[in-house]
Amino acid sequence: MIELKHVSRNFNDKTAVDDLNFKLFPGETLGIIGQNGAGKSTTFRMIMGFIAPSKGHILVDNKLIDEKVRRNFGFMPEERGLYQNETIINQMIYFGELHGMSHFDLRINLRKWMKKLAIVGNFNDKIKDLSKGNAQKVQLIAVLMFEPKLIILDEPFSGLDPVNAELLNNAILELKRKGSMIVFSSHSMDNVEKVS
Repeated sequence: MIELKHVSRNFNDKTAVDDLNFKLFPGETLGIIGQNGAGKSTTFRMIMGFIAPSKGHILVDNKLIDEKVRRNFGFMPEERGLYQNETIINQMIYFGELHGMSHFDLRINLRKWMKKLAIVGNFNDKIKDLSKGNAQKVQLIAVLMFEPKLIILDEPFSGLDPVNAELLNNAILELKRKGSMIVFSSHSMDNVEKVS
């Protein structure tokens, strides 16, 4: 379980997040809707430990989050961060090594996820040569293929056509059934309703 208790974040005299409270249990999703500047990304960055709350606490299983616990988190920021000159496989090997995954298991999982998300291309394609939608799905695979305990997706549906949005919905629902906790932001109530 992850819990945010009276979490606030201020930047000088501006309040980005004000007294946020929620609990999320394994197998649950939470969709956060809000306009730009509403504090969605700030909330995600606090959960990931990139910035600290000005007030309040973020707990996992009633304990403050440490680096060991954070290794079980998967985060896809709104600003996509793949290395454009790398191949899909080299990109995934990099992330796989960070998670202690063997190259053999990584290749099996990558093949499975590329098929599941209908990525057009192969392991040796460079990120810069992929369509925007396929590059976004590769970024998503970098988060999902390790089946983290907590998955945080910042605007994952942004720029996806309806077919790819449905593939993403299905992937999220599958991980939810397997017990992952999923927090995501969206501008669309429809996306939130489909995944919740």
